[in-house]
Amino acid sequence: MSEPDEHPAEPRPGGYAALRGYAAIGDSRTVALIARDGRIDWLPVPSLDARPMFAAILDEERGGRFELQPDEPFSATRRYVEGTNVLVTRFTAASGVVEVTDALVTGIAGRLPWMQLVRRIDGVEGAVPMRWIVAPGNVLGDYDVRRFDTGTVPLIRAGATNITLTGSDVGREDPVHPGNGPATDWGADFRGAFTTGAGSRHVLCLSGTEDEPVRAPDPEIADRSVERTIEGWQTWSSAFDWDGPWPDQVLRSTLALKLLLYSPTGSIAAAATTSLPEDRDGGKNWDYRFAWVRDLAYTVDAFLRFGLREEPHAAVSWMLRALKNNTDDGMAVFLSLEGEPTDGVHERPAAGWCGIGPVVAGNAASGQLQLGIYADLIALMRSYTADGNLLDASSSDLLVRLADAACVQWRKKDSGMWELPEVRHYVSSKMGCWQALDAACSLHDMGFVLPPKGTRERWEKNKRLIRTWIDKHGWDERRGAYRMAKGSGALDASVLLHTVSGYDRGERMSRTIDALREELGRGPLLYRYSGMEREEGTFLACAFWTASALACVGRVEEATALMDELVTLPNDVGIMAEMVEEGSGEFLGNLPQALSHLALVQAASVIRDLT
Repeated sequence: MSEPDEHPAEPRPGGYAALRGYAAIGDSRTVALIARDGRIDWLPVPSLDARPMFAAILDEERGGRFELQPDEPFSATRRYVEGTNVLVTRFTAASGVVEVTDALVTGIAGRLPWMQLVRRIDGVEGAVPMRWIVAPGNVLGDYDVRRFDTGTVPLIRAGATNITLTGSDVGREDPVHPGNGPATDWGADFRGAFTTGAGSRHVLCLSGTEDEPVRAPDPEIADRSVERTIEGWQTWSSAFDWDGPWPDQVLRSTLALKLLLYSPTGSIAAAATTSLPEDRDGGKNWDYRFAWVRDLAYTVDAFLRFGLREEPHAAVSWMLRALKNNTDDGMAVFLSLEGEPTDGVHERPAAGWCGIGPVVAGNAASGQLQLGIYADLIALMRSYTADGNLLDASSSDLLVRLADAACVQWRKKDSGMWELPEVRHYVSSKMGCWQALDAACSLHDMGFVLPPKGTRERWEKNKRLIRTWIDKHGWDERRGAYRMAKGSGALDASVLLHTVSGYDRGERMSRTIDALREELGRGPLLYRYSGMEREEGTFLACAFWTASALACVGRVEEATALMDELVTLPNDVGIMAEMVEEGSGEFLGNLPQALSHLALVQAASVIRDLT
């Protein structure tokens, strides 16, 4: 990826940074978001689904932050260390140049049992005054934030979460404290100032745990852990096998997906944040720190394409266990990262990014019927087994039950891919059931599932019935496009997914692409479905799905030209949110967003394979 342009310190209207300005780092357990000015505005401790002690992105006054920047006007450039999710920000001020390397670090034996954020500050030129502050907040929790003096290093406790900070030559400025024990008369934060010189090195290390003792790291060991973390990421990236176009963007999106993998269980989060608005008028704010079956399936498929083995096995095993254990028919839209059902939506008393609320924990899609889930899971297992994996008996039985269920469920109304409150006969959902049964037939033919006699014939029969239904109710000859739903005149970009699935790569889908771009397109971008231009930003994944669909219907040159435009949409370090605002180009929605990065990877793969 090319070196980004230098940016002056960006203004923060009301204290909030633009969503497009955030980079992400992670340790396969949690994710930190770092703005261009070096401030960490989001960090759940110690896990992604924990109540974050650092959430200024959701409430500037009370959210909590970790500031680190020159104490004078500056400009900044930044980049990831090649092949890693370790961020380097270069600050240029009148007095000199400083580089800050940010990493959520690993240990000698792999992921640390505690969260450990290391910020390494290297003086490059001159003498630059630096200031920092670690100020935890509490906008998503129901606990007090308290500071304690342990006699060695200070400790901050927020409910069951504990954090401590160590450093080398960082000029910590502790207020005068009258004694040991709970501190009620001074701020629950750490702060300090120091000056860099050419060749100097300073280290700040934040460590955190939940409901267990917390480690106060030795700064020298923490410093060395940065290099170990870089080596670990680069070893992982060296196994990445890609010989197609747009290699920098494909690798960066795959690294972004790796950030969302929750290594304690193998699950994969849909995004790293909650409640970042999809619309500036508010109201469309959701929590995506859960494992959607759909997103997990797409992520595993992407990892398989690149020759990765461990993450797909961990994710598939987690998903199969969770589905066997948590639902009557083996299906769920999403689960917690630990594999448990969720308990609804809980609104929190926070301002929201730029004052746009609500701020919530939880997601309302729990309990919905979404027929596309059958395709996501069974089609994934077709790819998974084709990659050399063998199914255990109970997983084979589960897939047979799910395919049998799809034969019954496809006739029902559902909430569709977009998790809509109005249940209807959504056309893309019916296409998804066709894909599920097609994949089940393939698994049968490969010998991976062994259903009772006559089962495969029933699956094939229902594939034919679904096609007949779609021909009758799903095609709008007047518009020359597939409908969003039976009886509807609206269009839905999610039908584009069913070029890749193989449902339709012919004239009807080609005409549908043109109709979608005419009504929902804005340059290279696309809204999700009819009417969304009045409610939210353009949906990044839909734009990449268009590129995939164009290639699948034989319009490869158009697909390549569109893709050349789309790969410029990520921010300066290759991160994408859920949506892009028409006109301004600013990000909307949660980030990093798995579906956006997955759609980029899929489009690049499809175009490569069909070129």
